[in-house]
Amino acid sequence: MITLGAVVRPYGAAFGARMTAGQQQVLRAIAQCRTAALGGQVSTCPACASTQYRSHSCRNRHCPTCQQNAARTWLAQQQALLLPVPYVLVTFTLPAQLRAIARQQPTRIYNLLFRASAAALQQLALDPRFLGGLIGMLGVLQTWTRDLRYHPHIHSLVPALSLVAGTTWRVGRGTFLVHAKPLAQLFRAKFRAALRRTSSYGAVPTATWLTPWIINCRPVGSGAAALKYLAPYIFRIALSNNRIEYVVNGQITFRYTDAATRQTQHLTLPVATFIHRFLAHVLPKGFVKVRSYGLLRVGNRHLLAQARAVLNPQPTTASVMTATMPPTPTPTLALPARPAGCVCPSCGQPMHRIRTIAPPPPARPVPMTPCIHASRGPPRCP
Repeated sequence: MITLGAVVRPYGAAFGARMTAGQQQVLRAIAQCRTAALGGQVSTCPACASTQYRSHSCRNRHCPTCQQNAARTWLAQQQALLLPVPYVLVTFTLPAQLRAIARQQPTRIYNLLFRASAAALQQLALDPRFLGGLIGMLGVLQTWTRDLRYHPHIHSLVPALSLVAGTTWRVGRGTFLVHAKPLAQLFRAKFRAALRRTSSYGAVPTATWLTPWIINCRPVGSGAAALKYLAPYIFRIALSNNRIEYVVNGQITFRYTDAATRQTQHLTLPVATFIHRFLAHVLPKGFVKVRSYGLLRVGNRHLLAQARAVLNPQPTTASVMTATMPPTPTPTLALPARPAGCVCPSCGQPMHRIRTIAPPPPARPVPMTPCIHASRGPPRCP
């Protein structure tokens, strides 16, 4: 299988002057992932005496090789928090007119995207014609389409449940949450009001505030399938290694599923264009791309326990339930057990680590080695 690291190693260095410090760090980590540059460990099998060397991982959150275990752990945690109510996935898309500013000032624009979308949805849900109370949502930022184009949007997973006046739980039908058109208008107004308080507002074309913004609301049943869809996007960006088909003559081909037809498509790009698209999705250092609001905030976990105590396990129609509930302690989540070690490929028995090999000291501070092929085009790959 071709990995992103195998693509980055021969080609990524040529981007040096065109990358931010954060992008350079990401490409360097991916290039060194599971190579001798990061060191490794030697394990032996007590049963058959075979020995195995395993290189260390980079653990960078943008690396598609490293984050599979983290995704599984997060998914298990979130599934344990699912409520026995219908769920709706609401997607807020940043208009095309704002994407150039978002690439220049990602921290500011992404934060505004989170705040405006959450505030708009919470405000509209307070309307008695809808849920009429405090709702919860789990927001996940995604910046790419399936063919790696830049397309910032937020997926908000929302249980069709509200807490009215602090005592009454109202469960929605699940096929409807709020009207999309007024939600889009409110989202646009809140984003505009927040952006107006920054220096970036003057660079936005006036037409941005006159054209309709796109909101999509669709029911997702119990929410389990939606969580499974979102989990991989939280711990890597853009694509997984198994979608890369081949790299030949400086061209990379990868597959993706067309959103409209649901058919598998193949896209071939120059490696330089591919890496450029990938770098557009590198998040600012320390940026939190998963945020919880309302009932799903960490500080409100006791409310979720109270809700479970009074909810019908399988609500099928809209209902309202009122109960006087004693305080309930926040449930403790058990994380999946981590494997004790690797498994012997010969006999299947657990292997024991006998030695750790430190990475070699860098000959000079980190910048990536200049690409020897830069002056005569990209190298030919098998």
